[in-house]
Amino acid sequence: MHTVTLRIASREKVNKRFLETFKGKQQGSFISFESPAVLFKVISGHRWELLKMMTGARAMSIREASRRLERDVKAVHGDVSALLKAGILHKTDDGQIEFPFDAIHVDFLLQAA
Repeated sequence: MHTVTLRIASREKVNKRFLETFKGKQQGSFISFESPAVLFKVISGHRWELLKMMTGARAMSIREASRRLERDVKAVHGDVSALLKAGILHKTDDGQIEFPFDAIHVDFLLQAA
């Protein structure tokens, strides 16, 4: 199973993981956000539903994604565009969208200031 971890990480932590990769150390698949606020802004309720539906699925057209979600194509297109811009979704060579993971793990800690 190919799992991606969504996490909150500083630029320094991301750079450290990147450098460890060059040393040949397996890092796994991560999508990092600078704060919980950014994560929640990028992955809103509808976008979370889109990711959930695409997890473990094959690449598909935006029209197919909107059909499966029972949502307007234009609205789904907007969500797809935001997730593509954030590097969460990918476009295939034939223009379809994909989320190439079988599972999502969300990892962050909120604590008192």
